[in-house]
Amino acid sequence: MGEKRRVAQHVADLPKSGIRKFFDIVAQSKDVVSLGVGEPDFDTPWHISRAAVTCLENGGTHYTSNLGTPALRQAICRYLERRFAAKFDWTDEVLATVGVSEAIDLAIRALCEPGDEILYHEPCFVSYAATIRLAHAVPVAVETRVEDEFRLTVSALEAKVTPRTKALLLNFPCNPTGATLEADEMRAILEFCERHDIILLADEVYSELNYGIEDGSDAPIASFAGFPEFRDRVVLLNGFSKSWAMTGYRLGYACGPADIIDAMMKIHQYGIMSAPTLAQAAGVEAMDLGDKDVARMRREYRKRRDFLVPALNALGLRTLMPKGAFYLFPDVRPTGFSSEEFCMKLLKEHGVACVPGGAFGRCGEGFVRMSYATSLDKIKVAVRRISEMLS
Repeated sequence: MGEKRRVAQHVADLPKSGIRKFFDIVAQSKDVVSLGVGEPDFDTPWHISRAAVTCLENGGTHYTSNLGTPALRQAICRYLERRFAAKFDWTDEVLATVGVSEAIDLAIRALCEPGDEILYHEPCFVSYAATIRLAHAVPVAVETRVEDEFRLTVSALEAKVTPRTKALLLNFPCNPTGATLEADEMRAILEFCERHDIILLADEVYSELNYGIEDGSDAPIASFAGFPEFRDRVVLLNGFSKSWAMTGYRLGYACGPADIIDAMMKIHQYGIMSAPTLAQAAGVEAMDLGDKDVARMRREYRKRRDFLVPALNALGLRTLMPKGAFYLFPDVRPTGFSSEEFCMKLLKEHGVACVPGGAFGRCGEGFVRMSYATSLDKIKVAVRRISEMLS
């Protein structure tokens, strides 16, 4: 009598994260300048953390509503209307989650039957294809190209859509390329979704890290949620980790049609119960009073970007000027190395860590991801060491 399989086949077949695999090696190395981790190097602004401390002092150590506290959901709605001209009803169109990663997972599981297809672009955040597979749906990659500045085009989507396509998952500003979309491009993609009866899952966790934003401007930021005629077609997925440097708080949210949010809440209810209570209190403070903090960090990221891009181009590594997020995606093909060979040589011989582009999809091969969420002084050291390697 044969033994039963101990691990589910669809889980056993999942590849491990290309980022985590690489940083297991980094963790064992000394004197490394890391351009790899996608985490702000800033601490959470103290007034935001103080709100969590105050919540703790006031006995905020209990479960909240499955949807999240009314205070947080109302703050999310105020923020989205103020910053994105996007309107949601806090009572049934907003769900607080454990980071945007849970929001993505909930949305896919709430929408998909086994065998449904989800379009997503590559290069992309490493979890997309795996999360789709774990929901027993089928991931369908749509390649973006450096020649198009890694922007997602409707023609590329049309080439991959089928009658089984249930949703489109996208992330702009984009991890790992830094690509953004203009409002007219967003509208064209929404019209594509309308044409094919597809739900758009918009991961906009880097929305505030858009270098087209003018500090102090009241003009709304372009968002897929900012088109009222398509509001029943869009599920907005966002979080606090990147914009407010709150990665350890593990707080995100989803906003969308009430029927989809209700379905997501059911899964969240059984698996999680509620997002962390202290984090939700901090989230209210961030959304209501954190604009200046975001602007300050965005200005610093812009300085780093404006130093690093021309420095890499001067070394012969073609690098686009990213318009969002805090990543570069330089082309290392002229060096003759594969993405992984380039990263391993740079790490082991010169003490600089970045991530092979293949970790973000097959079309990322030949590129590497470099994060400038680290100090300018460290970035200058990294550039010197990259120059030494290339020379």
